[in-house]
Amino acid sequence: MAKVKYYYDPDTLSYQQIEVRKRDKLKNTIIGLIGVALVAFLGFVVLSQFLESPTEKAQRREMENLKLHYELLSKRMQETSDVLTDLQERDNYIYRTYFEANPIPDEQRKAGFGGVNRYKNLEGFDNSDMIINLTKDIDVLSKQVVVQSKSLDEIVDLAKKKEKMLASIPAIKPIKNEDETRMASGYGMRLHPILKSWRMHNGMDFTAPTGTPIYASGNGTVVRANRSATFGKVVYIEHGYGYKTIYAHMSEIVAKRGQKVKRGDLIGYVGNTGRSAAPHLHYEVHKNNRPINPIYYYYGDLSPEEFIAMQKASQEQRQSFD
Repeated sequence: MAKVKYYYDPDTLSYQQIEVRKRDKLKNTIIGLIGVALVAFLGFVVLSQFLESPTEKAQRREMENLKLHYELLSKRMQETSDVLTDLQERDNYIYRTYFEANPIPDEQRKAGFGGVNRYKNLEGFDNSDMIINLTKDIDVLSKQVVVQSKSLDEIVDLAKKKEKMLASIPAIKPIKNEDETRMASGYGMRLHPILKSWRMHNGMDFTAPTGTPIYASGNGTVVRANRSATFGKVVYIEHGYGYKTIYAHMSEIVAKRGQKVKRGDLIGYVGNTGRSAAPHLHYEVHKNNRPINPIYYYYGDLSPEEFIAMQKASQEQRQSFD
């Protein structure tokens, strides 16, 4: 039932009923509807700040999922990078050292990418920084993997050649232990027996009877087999890998120039030719065209005790035989 409103009439001293016109009722109704609509709209605007549409919810879940996968991918990339770093260190300090190869510098392994902006197409998005950084990390890691792969290919190739190299490096005494009288003079400053002056003795002298067999200390090629004023009858063998050996003062040369020899092959006999004070073999080892102490190249047939005894004898500054 609609409310009836009254007003007090002082003339009649009585209450009179207020008559509401239809036009006013319509006006009041419209104003009320507009108010309700306005309140509803404002409420929707306010609530929309706290409530998500199904599309927004789906987008938010997708973004959270992407961030989670990004974190997992970043973690896996870091783990892969750690494994690669360990492999790089072993490659440089174990594999390449063992095969006498130069280590790969960090500047080469971890070099970036210069030139134009490679990531321009990834700019302008809400998460561009995150995407660009991840792409850069992947590119750098990929490059490091390529460098390491090429290095391992090189190591495999060196390993295939290692057996040949080990067979070529001088590794035995050129005279058998039972044939040797004694190690007469070692590497270093020695008194020359003929010139009677202190001179650098670039090899080792092994005394033995004339005609004692002399053997190649490693695989190689005979590059010289003739006579010289100083060394008398002499043989030079190129072993490759920077190594060369010299066998001097022979009584007879067996090897021929250009001949391929293997470790232990007979190449001549002990003698007293050239500038020599007594029958002996003067033996030298050269690495990269520089003479080095031969005592470190007998590991193929000396026991530790024999090596220590020879090392002690070689350090005595006695007179050389040539």
